[in-house]
Amino acid sequence: MSDPSISRPRLPRERGWGPDPLEGSKLRPLWLDTPDRPAPRLPLTDDIEVDLLVVGGGFTGLWTALRAVERDPGRRVVLIEGDRIAEHATGRNGGLCEASITHGEHNGRARWPEEYDRLDEIGMRNLDDIEQTVGRYGIACGFRRGGSLSVATRSHEVLRLRPDREGFLDATATRSIVDSPTYLAGRYSRDDCAVVDPARLAWGLADTAEAHGVRIYEHTRLDSLRYKGGRVRATTAGGTVHAANVVLATNVFPGPLNRPRWSVVPVYDYVLATEPLTDEQLRSLNWDPAIGVTDSGNQFHYYRITPDRRVLWGGYDAVYHFGRFIRSELQDRRTTFEKLAQHFADTFPQLEGIRFTHRWAGVIDTSTRFAAFFGRAHRGRTAYATGFTGLGVGASRFAADVMLDQLAGLDTERTRLRMVREKPMPFPPEPITWLGIRITRWSLEREDRTGRRNVWLRLLDRLGLGFDS
Repeated sequence: MSDPSISRPRLPRERGWGPDPLEGSKLRPLWLDTPDRPAPRLPLTDDIEVDLLVVGGGFTGLWTALRAVERDPGRRVVLIEGDRIAEHATGRNGGLCEASITHGEHNGRARWPEEYDRLDEIGMRNLDDIEQTVGRYGIACGFRRGGSLSVATRSHEVLRLRPDREGFLDATATRSIVDSPTYLAGRYSRDDCAVVDPARLAWGLADTAEAHGVRIYEHTRLDSLRYKGGRVRATTAGGTVHAANVVLATNVFPGPLNRPRWSVVPVYDYVLATEPLTDEQLRSLNWDPAIGVTDSGNQFHYYRITPDRRVLWGGYDAVYHFGRFIRSELQDRRTTFEKLAQHFADTFPQLEGIRFTHRWAGVIDTSTRFAAFFGRAHRGRTAYATGFTGLGVGASRFAADVMLDQLAGLDTERTRLRMVREKPMPFPPEPITWLGIRITRWSLEREDRTGRRNVWLRLLDRLGLGFDS
């Protein structure tokens, strides 16, 4: 039976919210819908010789380019992006920059128990370094490190928050941090998360990298990558790049290497943003905008207040489409947006009548271990990182340093990690992947309702496999 303490969500208009709250909303990421977005940089139109070529203009590529010239000033670094900087996952996420590089403590302890404490420490140092970088270079991206609040909205989720450990909050204490009648318990961590405008962070990293000598070309799509004579040749429509080393930071988009292509699947994540809150509405939430919130279900929501006082509300419906397809028309999924609006109405009834101005989707590079993995090709000249499974805002900087260590042949604390040395099990071919994910999603939804893991989920646990966003 489902938990009687939480009723099934109803459409906002059934609660007296009036007209459709999605009516008039833009199908556009809030972060990219601004006149402050930089003009596109010119594409590559010549043949060039470089020390390091970075492919991909999201967080992983931008951090790699910047860290390369910070670590080795004068190094000739070029970054190419097939679209525009921050156009895809980097500019479409919720802007929660978490310290975890393992997709949370539970996943980290389950997979790398002997080194989890070190992974946790490295993740916290990595978040410290991100904060220091933003401050040192004056990147105006709304970075505020207020920590994270995890909440339980069903009775069986309360135990997941470990009532026996320090930091556990009962319903009253949880609602004193963020006020929702659905909260039964919570756990607040002060230092492990920051909120940020992800697009402005990416634009700031690009500007800073260029100020350090990195050349960035947009609308420059990689056509092929070949290794010959100790160097890697990357061809594009406008020119050829001859590089001593290459970093592939293409997220979930198919690249020239087969191994990472089979080890991730594209999962669509959907997001809403409200109109700006009034003073009265903001007071009714009792919510410090520096704190990010997630709930404790398998199908979870993440949410935060933006710098212009909107509530950004995303998650829950992680959708995989048969055949690993990535298409622009998949970004507008009415049933999912309605479901998100329903859940928002139940969570914050005090915001009755508020409307959503933006709706959008992004593609998450989901791996079977829920965390990034690393690899090399072309006799160690090419490195890649992918599979962040929704936690790339912070973990991408860690990944950049891992790849630079590997390309330099360095034996470091990072490269010695089992997490870095091992790779996840790849996803099987279709239709097995599609069927497996559908069964897993059904099972996770059932566990959210009942609190019990079925035989299928217990089998996946034993195999170290899973599906998440």
